[in-house]
Amino acid sequence: MAKVTLIFAALLIALGLAGFLDTGSQHPTALIPAGFGLLLGIFGLLAMSPKEARRKLFMHVNVTIGLVGFLGGGAEAVRGYVHATAAGLEPDQIALAAKTTMAGLLFIYVVLCVRSFIAARRSGKV
Repeated sequence: MAKVTLIFAALLIALGLAGFLDTGSQHPTALIPAGFGLLLGIFGLLAMSPKEARRKLFMHVNVTIGLVGFLGGGAEAVRGYVHATAAGLEPDQIALAAKTTMAGLLFIYVVLCVRSFIAARRSGKV
């Protein structure tokens, strides 16, 4: 699962960089997905340990980061959309797409982690 974490980390970093560059490098908050990707990448590398206890610890840290990112990204996407439409404005499509994509990627990641944890528990490895 640590290798899957690195893939999601790379996707989030790419999303953050793309959002930042698409806004003309004017909005540093567009790099938030890259920050989550960087955290996942660091702890994903630490999870590539031969020691089971260390691997479990860092994968649990990663799924927690993923859950926080999913909840935060999803809530911000909804909040931004509702706030803009309530003010009679068109929501920022780049920001909305980036937040929704981040939430979607992290939702998939959390589901994959939970399935992996359940499979490990059932196989008796834990």
